[in-house]
Amino acid sequence: MDLRFTEEDLLLRAEIREFCRTKQPEALRRKLELGQHLEHEDYVNWQRILDANGFAVPHWPIEWGGRGWTASQLYIFNEELLRFPALLPENHNTAQVGPVIIAFGTDMQKQRFLPKIRNLDYWFCQGFSEPGSGSDLASLKTSAVRKGEFYEVNGQKLWTTQAHRANWMFCLVRTDNNAKKQKGISYLLIDLKSPGITIRPVHIMGAHRVNEVFFEKVIVPVENRIGEENRGWDYAKFLMGNSRINVARIGLATGRIERAKSLAAQVMVDKKPLSENPRFREKLAALEIDLKATEITNMRIVADQLKKNEIKQDPRASILKLKGGELQQMTAELLMEVAGPHALAQQGDFLAVKDKALGPEWAPGIAATYYYSRAISIVGGSNEVQRNIIAKGILGL
Repeated sequence: MDLRFTEEDLLLRAEIREFCRTKQPEALRRKLELGQHLEHEDYVNWQRILDANGFAVPHWPIEWGGRGWTASQLYIFNEELLRFPALLPENHNTAQVGPVIIAFGTDMQKQRFLPKIRNLDYWFCQGFSEPGSGSDLASLKTSAVRKGEFYEVNGQKLWTTQAHRANWMFCLVRTDNNAKKQKGISYLLIDLKSPGITIRPVHIMGAHRVNEVFFEKVIVPVENRIGEENRGWDYAKFLMGNSRINVARIGLATGRIERAKSLAAQVMVDKKPLSENPRFREKLAALEIDLKATEITNMRIVADQLKKNEIKQDPRASILKLKGGELQQMTAELLMEVAGPHALAQQGDFLAVKDKALGPEWAPGIAATYYYSRAISIVGGSNEVQRNIIAKGILGL
């Protein structure tokens, strides 16, 4: 199997690097490098820079503002942005709800939603997880009862990332309580300004990224349902398969390792740079080997999708979810080791006494990133679920 990139791919990589270097605002790059809090405007402004330069949805069909990129081109794009570092296009919009609408939506829905999704005029969050139905998503209980041309939605969603920033939600709801649980689910687009919706923050390590969302007699037009009633599970499976090609986030782990190497050369331990410490070097080498193995696995999947000329759910993506998540956790831990106790400082902490800094400016926030990385083992399908998929889909058990 040839896993080498083509000359065209390498030219694209250079184009993306030049784009990031010249178009990303320096203040945003610095925030990402230091793990600092991002404002609403940071996300919106960058998404619109991407859109203006043809990079917001390059994997979408040309007729809807994309470039019709192949799996390998999309892989290169995402990994280069993560490595730079730069923000990826808003994932819920461009990799999840957008492709579902393209594949299963009506012409009216495509014309109404896709341009606004691409430019982040409509910012979507994902309404899947609920209390008691995280890994077992099909057991969800949020109900949508049809009343003529509307659904009445009641229930609760939990761990809803960016719901406090979003103005729309793509949501799985139960529309048939008598059917097998996977067969009684529908896929609705819900305007979060609708009466009856309450959004409450969930703080993790002082950071507000996820939320609880409550629905009480929320009215949703039937025209906001994607596809057929009671087939939402099929559309959710399409969504997950469509978005997992880059789930390993190789570029993120690569960028963290490069940063750890650079910072370790500045940190002194026993009068020597940490980068010369045998234990640190051994840990670094083991991480780089794991990273290379995961990258090759990712490229094999990309290569197979190029041969088939399609993007579909591949059980090997669960390997990427497992190993990629572990790499994100281990590289966050590596940065913690480099920063030492200074990693415990939070953004905004007072870091100087009598004009003497208590720690380097790059250290605050590293611990928060490490602790938040523990959630990777759960979000998007827990590690246990991924192992079951591997056992069934790859090993035939």
